[in-house]
Amino acid sequence: MDNTDKQILNMIQTGFPVVAEPYVAIGRSVGISEEEAYQRVMELMESGIIRRLGASFDSRGLGWTSTLCTMCIPPEKIEKCASVVSEHPGVTHNYERDHKFNLWFTYIAPDKDTVSKTLKEIESKTGYKVYNLPMIKKFKIKVDFQFD
Repeated sequence: MDNTDKQILNMIQTGFPVVAEPYVAIGRSVGISEEEAYQRVMELMESGIIRRLGASFDSRGLGWTSTLCTMCIPPEKIEKCASVVSEHPGVTHNYERDHKFNLWFTYIAPDKDTVSKTLKEIESKTGYKVYNLPMIKKFKIKVDFQFD
């Protein structure tokens, strides 16, 4: 990564331009063309430095509900089960942890009934129980990485 890549990363973490031509705005901000800005972002994604590029919405503010879920999956079945979980468009994160409860995911839906229905469907497809851990109190930690 060179200094221009770092400037782009610093900018787009929480300030991705919501305009008709975002890569023109990114390019202007760091002194390069729209095409180069786009190409650099794509290369950062392909290399895995940028894992996801997309909007984050306040699901509660939109009237939706979200929950954290976990499952106990035998290690040899975790990839298959994680794949089943990831089929659902409301799953925003899906990751493995080194713990008895080794598959964790977050899920958002329009209402609690949809959450319940989807979690039961995941249980049915995987054969493993989903533990639903809805939020009781919100703690939001914003993390931006500073690239120098």
